[in-house]
Amino acid sequence: MAQFFRASKKAATQKVMTLTVTGCDHQGRGVARQDGKVWFIDGALKSETVKAEAYQNKSKFVEAKTVKVLEASQQRVQPFCADFERCGGCQLQHQHIDGQVADKQEAVAALFSKFCRLTELPWQTPILSDAQHYRRSARLACFHDKDSDTLQVGFREKGSKRIVPIHYCHVLTEPFADLASKIRDALNKHAQLKSVSHVQLSDADNGRFVLLRHLKTISVELKAQFEQQMGNDSWHFIWQGPKDELSELTYPLPEYRLEKLGLAFQYKLDNFVQVNAKVNEAMIEQALSWLNLSSNDLVLDLFSGIGNFSLAAAKCANEVFGVEGVQSSVAMATQNAHTNSVANAEFHCADLTQNLANAPWFKSNANVLILDPSRVGAEEILKQLPLKQFDRVLYVSCDPVTLARDSAVILAAKFELTRVGLMNMFPHTGHIESMALFQRR
Repeated sequence: MAQFFRASKKAATQKVMTLTVTGCDHQGRGVARQDGKVWFIDGALKSETVKAEAYQNKSKFVEAKTVKVLEASQQRVQPFCADFERCGGCQLQHQHIDGQVADKQEAVAALFSKFCRLTELPWQTPILSDAQHYRRSARLACFHDKDSDTLQVGFREKGSKRIVPIHYCHVLTEPFADLASKIRDALNKHAQLKSVSHVQLSDADNGRFVLLRHLKTISVELKAQFEQQMGNDSWHFIWQGPKDELSELTYPLPEYRLEKLGLAFQYKLDNFVQVNAKVNEAMIEQALSWLNLSSNDLVLDLFSGIGNFSLAAAKCANEVFGVEGVQSSVAMATQNAHTNSVANAEFHCADLTQNLANAPWFKSNANVLILDPSRVGAEEILKQLPLKQFDRVLYVSCDPVTLARDSAVILAAKFELTRVGLMNMFPHTGHIESMALFQRR
């Protein structure tokens, strides 16, 4: 078997430095400079003076954590979650929500300056939501501690695989906020139930869904006892066994609705859906407003998922072609088009990182391009597409680095960036979601 060399990480010197933070990066870390190196400091805010301890020392930068705040920013607030210091779910509860949004916008601007040489951006009003209880889906991690013979249930600890036993989560929707504690108590009442490896939650518009993945067989009787103990007859509990089979489908598929557009999207629990319902709805409305589609437009929607943008665009455009790499999502998008009586949208499955020279789904008369890629971005497909045929390109991004990098490709094809806006999909985290509109010059 071939062996590959992997360079070992350079050990940190564990030194503590007093530093003045001059900015923040796109991950929400404070940025300082000392002795020719850039320091990225977890838990530090712009304008603060902190004592920072290095945990990763590279040739050009240092990664560190705040051990003491000497001069606090006016943006610093008391975290509202008792588990904030340990849980890896949130990174920015120590900063006022307005400061979070402002710093995220500043981070996006810095990346556009770096990749695109743009120093002035056409910023639009950011899309916001409630700062707490906004997350309608999540995965709880489970681990059986053999020493104590207990099943731990919660979220991963910061920078570790260890599990923080969450009692109340302030970012999950209220029905799920204290569920980790209840599930932990119920699963620890029987040895068979301790084989659950993770729990997936989805707070849909037509019910609450809880999927339990288990590594060993659990009897029907024991499953029923667990569900009875949870005490919520209106909830749907789905059991996924050791061979990936799902319990008999005796429940409706979860769905979310876009009331203003009269659309309902069904999905399976392994399909991707946006976790923040309010931001998702506002995001789609903004996309339609910016694109200003008409019956003359033919839209190509790449990375189309279960049809989130495609079906909305089909309400205004002549025709929409959605392309997605995951077959199960393509199937759900096709089903959603049918159940919503949308006849002018069709969906295709294709790996958008591969050569697409002879792709049967490509339409040379499409004049509007929508991109909603994963964190890796859309560079591969952008390099292949004849961008000159489009008069508008809408890019929906979940990673500001790949957005800025890919924007350089679009701008080089003689487009102009006419609008850009932040969408705070994940308050209190370093995640940055944004939308950019490009129009042909």
